[in-house]
Amino acid sequence: MHYENILEELYYGNVHPTSKCYDRDSEYAKFVGIIGANEERLAAFLCGIPSAEKEQHLFSQLMNAQGEVSAFNELNRFIEGFQLGAKFMLDTFLVPQNGVIRDIC
Repeated sequence: MHYENILEELYYGNVHPTSKCYDRDSEYAKFVGIIGANEERLAAFLCGIPSAEKEQHLFSQLMNAQGEVSAFNELNRFIEGFQLGAKFMLDTFLVPQNGVIRDIC
């Protein structure tokens, strides 16, 4: 991703840091598939039990809460990464370098 003017691109809505794709043959994809398949199997199992409305609701709440926790974690990791990058930039441009060896003048 290369932008000529990142602030302008952000303003026009062209920067989407959370929109990502992944390789369908990756280990990540394997685990995403396992989660999805097991979620579907468990939901189907619970739907097959006539008196399991409470359990179905609990499972739905569990999955929704897990999604919220994941979203919260992603947001915080994004913020922490951005802050760390900003600290690197500040250190690079504002902190005086007291090294003995300097560029040739």
